[in-house]
Amino acid sequence: MRKIINTQSAPKAIGPYSQGVISGGLIFTSGQLPLSPQTGLLVKSDIEKQTKQCLENMKAILSHADVDMSGVVKTTIYLTDMVSFPIVNEIYNDFFIKNGANYFPARTCVEVSKLPLSALVEIEAIAVVN
Repeated sequence: MRKIINTQSAPKAIGPYSQGVISGGLIFTSGQLPLSPQTGLLVKSDIEKQTKQCLENMKAILSHADVDMSGVVKTTIYLTDMVSFPIVNEIYNDFFIKNGANYFPARTCVEVSKLPLSALVEIEAIAVVN
């Protein structure tokens, strides 16, 4: 059985896919681009703001399923420039600390030639349902 996640707190899908899917006790989020949930437009600034927006979008999708970031077991990060890796790490770190403990999931990070809407970063996750 599977359940589709659809929340106004995260950007609408820009193609034929769901924001997230719950199946087999896991939540699979689609890759989150740095889109504003309010406008649907790309946050056209720097890698810091884009990374934060991707993670906020992911957090909103998980929250809709009553899961917080400590439930994330795996992420994949796509960067258009691996030079941004240390900056992304710094921001990413803050999203996986709760009450002084870290909940760092397994992770893959790869450089890609281009992302949709010319974003600098895209992040997807797999989380455990409470």
